[in-house]
This record gives sequence, C-alpha cells and structure tokens, in this order.
Amino acid sequence: MPNAVIYARYSSQKQREESIEGQLRHCNDYAEKHGMNVIGEYCDRATSGRTADRPEFQRLLKDSMKKMFDVVIVWNFDRFARNRGDSAIYKGMLQKNGVKVYSVTQNIPDD
Repeated sequence: MPNAVIYARYSSQKQREESIEGQLRHCNDYAEKHGMNVIGEYCDRATSGRTADRPEFQRLLKDSMKKMFDVVIVWNFDRFARNRGDSAIYKGMLQKNGVKVYSVTQNIPDD
C-alpha cells in the first residue's frame, strides 16, 4: 500500500476555509478507493498558486526529498500549480524523488 499525502489550497476571498475541508474529504475518499495510506496533509490557506512561494508546498517538496511518501493527491491540478509549465517542473522534481501526483478530478497520467 503506497503512502500518500494530500496537498490542498485555496487562494482568495472567493473561496473559504471550507474549500480546504472539501478538498481533503475528496482526496481521502480517493486514497481509500485506490488503496493508498494517507500519512499527512499539506494545506496552504489564502495562497495563490501562481508561484511556488507557498510554505506548505515548499515543505511538501522538501519532504519528498526525504522519501517520506510515494504519492501526492490533489483535488485538481490547479491546486498544485496554476501554470502548466510550473506544474510540469514540480511534478518532475517529485518524480525524481520517486513521488507520483494524482488528481481526484482529472484523470491525467503523470508521465
């Protein structure tokens, strides 16, 4: 059973703290359905996805280097990064650390 973490984020006043709770609920359901063991959560609140300068996102990247988990689950890839190029860079960094990224709402291969 792969060890997984969840990354959740909301960016503005258009979204609320409940946005995080909903993302976490959906991600936990996804993990259970796919036989993954959730060992942690990384949540950036009221933080834009336009840059990687997000405290919990940076912690996730650093922890991936320590081989603490095998999978990152996000509700939607735009929670991970807003820009496709940035998303590819960060997914590549995680992949080098042996970590795959899965989205609950988007069935897109990570390769």
